Amino acid sequence: MCGIFAYLNYLTPRTREEIIRILVNGLKRLEYRGYDSAGIAIDGCNEVNLSALEVALVLLKRKGKVAALEEEIEVAKKDLDFNVEFPTHVGIAHTRWATHGEPNWVNTHPQRSDSTGEFVVIHNGIITNYKDLKAFLMEHSYQFESETDTETIVKLMKHFYEFHKKDLRSVTFRELVEKTIQQLEGAFALAFKSSHFPGEIVVARRGSPLVIGVKSPTKLATDRFPVLFSKDHRGNTFSSIVDDLSTLAPAGEEKEVEYFFASDASAIIEHTNQVIYLEDNDIAAVSRNGKLTIHRVRTLTDIEPLSPMSREIITLKMQIQQIMKGNFPSFMQKEIYEQPESVTNTMRGRVNFEENRVLLGGIKEHMAEIRRCRRLLFIGCGTSYHSAVATRQLLEEMTELPVMVDLASDFLDRSTPVFRDDVCFFISQSGETADTLMALRYCKQRGALIVGITNTVGSSICRESHCGVHINAGPEIGVASTKAYTSQFISLVMFGLIMSEDRLSMRERYSSIISGLKKLPEQIKEVLAMDGQIHKLAEELYQQRSLLVMGRGFNYATCLEGALKIKELTYMHSEGIMAGELKHGPLALVDSAMPLIMIVTRDPVYGKCMNALQQVNARNGQPIVICNKGDEETKKHAYKVIEVPEQVDCLQGILTIIPMQLLSLHIAELRKCDVDCPRNLAKSVTVE
Repeated sequence: MCGIFAYLNYLTPRTREEIIRILVNGLKRLEYRGYDSAGIAIDGCNEVNLSALEVALVLLKRKGKVAALEEEIEVAKKDLDFNVEFPTHVGIAHTRWATHGEPNWVNTHPQRSDSTGEFVVIHNGIITNYKDLKAFLMEHSYQFESETDTETIVKLMKHFYEFHKKDLRSVTFRELVEKTIQQLEGAFALAFKSSHFPGEIVVARRGSPLVIGVKSPTKLATDRFPVLFSKDHRGNTFSSIVDDLSTLAPAGEEKEVEYFFASDASAIIEHTNQVIYLEDNDIAAVSRNGKLTIHRVRTLTDIEPLSPMSREIITLKMQIQQIMKGNFPSFMQKEIYEQPESVTNTMRGRVNFEENRVLLGGIKEHMAEIRRCRRLLFIGCGTSYHSAVATRQLLEEMTELPVMVDLASDFLDRSTPVFRDDVCFFISQSGETADTLMALRYCKQRGALIVGITNTVGSSICRESHCGVHINAGPEIGVASTKAYTSQFISLVMFGLIMSEDRLSMRERYSSIISGLKKLPEQIKEVLAMDGQIHKLAEELYQQRSLLVMGRGFNYATCLEGALKIKELTYMHSEGIMAGELKHGPLALVDSAMPLIMIVTRDPVYGKCMNALQQVNARNGQPIVICNKGDEETKKHAYKVIEVPEQVDCLQGILTIIPMQLLSLHIAELRKCDVDCPRNLAKSVTVE
């Protein structure tokens, strides 16, 4: 949930001001991951000594957003020379989503080993055995100043350092990190800096994402280099000799290089598009010679003891413009308005409108196995779960298979039976959602075929799936998901079309859906053109304390997702209600004072939705109705109306969710809420 960023410039002179600017800008790119507090750690000297064996560190931390940290940095200019130039320097930075301890100075990262900050660390994740480690360290006279689980990590490292120091045994920075993380349970992405190892950085990951960017004025010596193993799971030592073939550095005489370490590639893309995605249990270290090596402790999953493993340098296709707001006041508004383009990108190269054919290259090789399966399982959290609910009815219709849709957390709590002939789809915008990733591993262990539906190339779900579909929605920065939902929706519709393409009985339905997909981008533009009308509606609703959203059939998912957006952004109570359940309890809430939105479109359950609408009117309700354009019969029974273009029933939910996205945005703005960074939430949920 937190964002970590680190920067190392080797033989690339940078002033302290430039280094801090790079760190702060990195945090701003990652602020969607957490914004309770922020901090950085840099070298504290005002004179550079390249031969120094130790360098004092300075921590600058502040409760609140990164903007508050910038104020703290301005104050630090009284004591620190911001013009001093460092040929080589390591800086680490962190933006926090609080899990252990309230947001304040001592709980803010970087966390330190002692009052002088011999070792400092930044952490994304949760250490589940931190209480046991803390008790052990307290027995050895270590004093704790924070409530965080992270402080135990850095104090444990200090403990190992002092232990080796007493025995007069030299130990490298990377070996200290390796010994430390072997004692940790839970999920983490970590970056370490130390006064004892100036110019060096070590990072490690298990369960939380971490990517390394490499920037050099000359070509790198290799685009793939091996991972070095230190020990196997029994403690047996393997050769880990570091040579030129097992390190990453610029080729030739020029050795200048810059390294960027981040939770997400969006923080790196403005500096370089050359990145390395770390795997679980990887430990990456840059030594004083500026060379990068990747080690790992061999585990039971590394089956063949001497099998070659390597990490590849990948060229990102992301553009810096994609992660900028442009002319929009917020990322969320920009992403809502990008949906005509994002849904087109999701279909591009996959839907052939001339030949009425659909091709998903990511699952093409596995389609024979998918068609033989006995059951389809769709698992996700939040908005991703709603995209599966939105398409469940269509998938049942097109595949004629049992379709099970589950929240990842509940799926795990129930220890749901999974079989070898099941196909399990895992849906996640970031590809790092902890509950979804745990459910994936649970199903994979039981022999099911794993299909990932993500928006992030190189994410954990991408790498651990047997096959998958990249939704191609483009970077989504706003915490409340918008364009990822509609792209996930379309991706699942395309899968349903592929499953039914050979069935003569489905040809008419198949063709009508493809025709609907072709019209969709223009129809989304029509809905977006109604923004002014929706803003006026928001002005009537923003002072309310509750809002009910009702519908059924294909539009039930719109109710769930619309209510979620209202809750996330406006902090109003909102509930998505199945209209068929109205008489079984929710009708008791209906009166003239209760704001209520009903989705009533011309689909197979139109008559039933009209019954519910009339029941609401009979109780003096004042329903705001989202209906099809020109539907005069429905409009007669509505207090206010939002008209959307008519679509094929299974695609109508894409057009009905956009007014809900806009409404939640405008209500949040009127209530003076931060639409990009809602309180208590973060974009990428990497803890269970």
